Amino acid sequence: MTMISADWLYSGAGLIQSNSGIRLDAQGRIVSIEHQAGSDHFAGAVLMPGLVNAHTHLELTGFEGQDEEPDFPRWIRRLIELKAGRSEDDFFHAAQAGLQASFATGVTTVADTGSSAGPLRALAELGGSGIAYLEVFGPHPDAAAANIAAYEGRLRELSSYESPRIRLGVSPHAPYSVSGPLYRAAAQLARNQRRPIAVHIAESQAESDLLERATGPFAEMWRSRDIALPSLPGRSPLAWLETHEVLGPQALCIHVVRADAADIARLGRHQCGVAHCPRSNGHHGHGAAPLGAFRQAGLKVGLGTDSAASINPPDLLAEARAAAQLAGLTAPEAIRMATLSAAEAIGLDREVGSLEAGKWADFTLVRLPAGTVPDRLPDAILESTPDDVIATFVGGREVFRA
Repeated sequence: MTMISADWLYSGAGLIQSNSGIRLDAQGRIVSIEHQAGSDHFAGAVLMPGLVNAHTHLELTGFEGQDEEPDFPRWIRRLIELKAGRSEDDFFHAAQAGLQASFATGVTTVADTGSSAGPLRALAELGGSGIAYLEVFGPHPDAAAANIAAYEGRLRELSSYESPRIRLGVSPHAPYSVSGPLYRAAAQLARNQRRPIAVHIAESQAESDLLERATGPFAEMWRSRDIALPSLPGRSPLAWLETHEVLGPQALCIHVVRADAADIARLGRHQCGVAHCPRSNGHHGHGAAPLGAFRQAGLKVGLGTDSAASINPPDLLAEARAAAQLAGLTAPEAIRMATLSAAEAIGLDREVGSLEAGKWADFTLVRLPAGTVPDRLPDAILESTPDDVIATFVGGREVFRA
């Protein structure tokens, strides 16, 4: 068995120790946490849980600089045009680069959404961990049966990439790109195959205008394509998902900027996870999600970086700092949102998110300022940058070394 240690250990489950490390077995799981130095010791660093990114778009790596369009519907159209110019191999190489960049920032598990096989292939070939939610699109209700049949075939093809560390999930993209019948069919498919499901929801004013009033730029897009608009009286985006039986314990709701008290209660009733992306939300002008209310309601909330086309470079601890400022979080609370809480939101908390015996040995080592004391350790972690990451391990295997 291997022992890896550092000057400090931060377990993410309430334990802070000096000169401590983890002992791991040949399968890459944690056997024990021990108060001693190992043969592989990192001086001047803290050994901490690998970060868990609750929302990525790895296949969009390389689209940096596409965040200049302030109008969200136009930005979406621009992104569709850019994606149309990429091949499956292009998406794969982009996802590889995105995953390697994630490792370099201390991220060990991702919950990724994408329309290509690239993220799943990248996770498999680089030995990553997480969920690759495959997107399905189709705003015309008459095409729902054909859309779901083709989509089910793609799931079968891609299931060969799954492993104990990699799951294939279902992602009906968003209310402005997926019809009600297709949402219902995708959710039923996810339940039948026991797959997790992820949806972009309650993100923009244009989305709310479409569902609640059948107005706005997304409604105009639908009219131009002769697509039937949602029936009125309107419902909030989350109420609309509930109507189509999408919400549930396996559902990850991404962004959720526009949620009132009834919506928050709805999320709690269905035990949904939430992926909170504060920097992306702000950058696109969507506003601030009610993070404090989410936490007060006891929702499972994890942090995500969104895509490089929205925020570059992706930095999960920068998201944690933004969340801390938004909701008045302490450093341990903010770090938890980027580790164990994120793992809870995507349903992987029994496997990752903290350093505990039996979990996967997913961890990162972060350089600390000289003289760091225990009381300041969480603050030092939260204030660190990607340049402070020394090494990252997934399942006990080194995937990054500075």
